[in-house]
Amino acid sequence: MAPNPFDFTWVTRPEAWIAVLTLCVLEIVLGIDNIVFLSILVGKLPPGQRQRGRYIGLTLAMTTRILLLLSITWVMSLTAPLFTAFHRAITGKDLVLIIGGLFLIRKSTNEIHEKLEARSEDEASRPLGKAAFGAVMIQIALLDIVFSLDSVITAVGMVQQVSIMITAVLLSVGFMMIFAKTVGDFVGRHPTVKMLALSFLILIGTALIGEGCHFEIPKGYIYFAMAFSMAVEMLNLKAKARRAKH
Repeated sequence: MAPNPFDFTWVTRPEAWIAVLTLCVLEIVLGIDNIVFLSILVGKLPPGQRQRGRYIGLTLAMTTRILLLLSITWVMSLTAPLFTAFHRAITGKDLVLIIGGLFLIRKSTNEIHEKLEARSEDEASRPLGKAAFGAVMIQIALLDIVFSLDSVITAVGMVQQVSIMITAVLLSVGFMMIFAKTVGDFVGRHPTVKMLALSFLILIGTALIGEGCHFEIPKGYIYFAMAFSMAVEMLNLKAKARRAKH
């Protein structure tokens, strides 16, 4: 029997709300890379369009997750082997992860190259123009599919009720909407943080390709490396601010 997305009988069970809270935390953690990528892409839009771009991008992420949850049978079928390559079974999930990882690496590398080759910081951060708004939204939508697939399969492995998953998605995306502008503005003010964020995206893209090729890198290693690098960068920013003050 297909899961009923409108079954909310769990709302009176405390353990169900614990599952909702746990899923919210996981969705936010898995959505950090999405916010970073969203901030970088939205930062290339004219200032008047950036807030709208953030909301539309996160709404696309929420919609993608909910649609994948509602089509739970199709999501689970992505783990079925499609063909064999190099003595390994390749599934639909593997293909999405590999293609998404390659796209993430290519996009991040292009952004880094643009930053390094630009003659000035103003030139590097110059808005793309109104005509690029649709193109930026398309890029965000494509990456949302990759990031959403990861979080949806995680959710499916934790709980059975689709309504619990959808509730967690709505709450986590609402939280990210509140803080997306703060993250985006901070990344925009500090070029070195933006470069570090782009490096994180290359790391994430490599991890996605590895997972798609069945060479999974433990998530704890990735998060530790990112957290350590960010901590060092925060110390550098604090030292720079102190030097400027004195």
